[in-house]
Amino acid sequence: MPSTYTSLHYHLIFSTKNRVPLIDPEWRGRLHEYLGGTIRGLGGMPETIGGVADHVHILTGLKPTHCLSEFMQELKKSATDWVHDELKMKLFYWQEGYAAFSVSATSRNGVRGYINDQENHHKKKSFRDELIELLAMSGIEYDPKYLD
Repeated sequence: MPSTYTSLHYHLIFSTKNRVPLIDPEWRGRLHEYLGGTIRGLGGMPETIGGVADHVHILTGLKPTHCLSEFMQELKKSATDWVHDELKMKLFYWQEGYAAFSVSATSRNGVRGYINDQENHHKKKSFRDELIELLAMSGIEYDPKYLD
């Protein structure tokens, strides 16, 4: 094959440190816009960003040259700096870890809808329960002590 073709999409999830509900609806949209701009600046293609007061969901396309752990480190660092500088919230931080799930081309619309419905979703299910469900659906083993 004379060229390379990829479809590398990820559902990324990360939470505020200790899951403190710091992401206020008043500025949540601005944070999501900033995250999208940062993803573009890192060479990714953000498709949708959503979340609630204590965590963020992102559906994004990445290039095969991206290293996911480095991408996530830079994305979270940049967003932390933005919150510190723009909103003057010096005690805002993200938890160290994250979840990343690969998403097939045929599943992207479903994931996009799921991310866009986070407010309603979390009226019925906690973040912890959501994460456990997603890990189980993906066949990912986990240690419960690292879920909080």
